[in-house]
Amino acid sequence: MSTKEQSAFRLQYSVNVTIAAPRSVVWAKLTNAKQFSTWNSTVTQIEGDIALGNKLAITVPIAPGRVFKPKVVEFTPEEKMVWQDGFFPMFQGTRTFTLTSEGSTTRFEMVETFRGMMLPMIKGSLPDFGPVFDTYAADLKKACESG
Repeated sequence: MSTKEQSAFRLQYSVNVTIAAPRSVVWAKLTNAKQFSTWNSTVTQIEGDIALGNKLAITVPIAPGRVFKPKVVEFTPEEKMVWQDGFFPMFQGTRTFTLTSEGSTTRFEMVETFRGMMLPMIKGSLPDFGPVFDTYAADLKKACESG
């Protein structure tokens, strides 16, 4: 179940789930841009290679006609990946993906943090990402566990 935390200049959504698959399987799903929309119903398309320093072009059903263009700013295979868009201190979004081995399973965590001076003006126009995060985690779990 996703959580939401907020203050005047910060808004954060997070979700985590245990997946009955090794980190290598989960990582392979998270980093294959061409296949992303085949398992993830919250993403229409990702253009670009998901690799350190690359800029992506992401379209999502929750924001038709809009293209998000985050940059991959951290990339530690099978452990952690960070995407970032915007310019702090005005407005910035940072999405962090973390994988942790728990025996034969993997703990997946995704956190999106919006921050900046313009957040109070923008916050009202942002959708509720909670249901999107819940669906994202459920889709990933299903895709990784179904073989």
